[in-house]
Amino acid sequence: MKHIGLFFGSFNPIHVGHLIIANSMLELTDMDEVWFVVSPQNPFKERKTLLADHHRLQMVRVAIDDNYSMRACDVEMHLPIPSYTVVTLAHLRDRYPDKRFSIIMGGDNLENFTRWRNYEYILENYDLYVYPRPGSKLGPLAEHGHVHIVEVPMMDISSSYIRRQIAEGHPPRYMLTEPVFKYLTEMHFYE
Repeated sequence: MKHIGLFFGSFNPIHVGHLIIANSMLELTDMDEVWFVVSPQNPFKERKTLLADHHRLQMVRVAIDDNYSMRACDVEMHLPIPSYTVVTLAHLRDRYPDKRFSIIMGGDNLENFTRWRNYEYILENYDLYVYPRPGSKLGPLAEHGHVHIVEVPMMDISSSYIRRQIAEGHPPRYMLTEPVFKYLTEMHFYE
């Protein structure tokens, strides 16, 4: 059974930090693939700062175009909004019964995991692969049998920082892959 790591996010935009995390998961765990699940709306974030779904999905596609172990996934764009992970997991399990799904998340998400809808069900039925984030404390859930801490390079790069840099006229070229940088520059995003 193929093991798929689901990396949920707005990817507004996708940056090299996301790609390093995904690659580390492929190298350091038994995951066969990482799917970048582009979320139309995180229930804990405001939508007003998001680019259109199709642009964020396209940036993920161009970022990972040469890596057959990574995939852009638009499943949440076809589900009710706001997106709840438990609903997405049920949909994917029904659609791909031959695959084993796990969740990739940052330590900051594990810290707040008890706020997620049906978090107990998720924790009992899925593995969580957690990477440390600067300033986050993993908390007591880190001891759960389905939680796996994966040491990846810790970088303090965020999509919000990149958007701010672009708006201030400082293109963060090396924080993005060349195709993503080209795409958002040509489209004049975040200016």
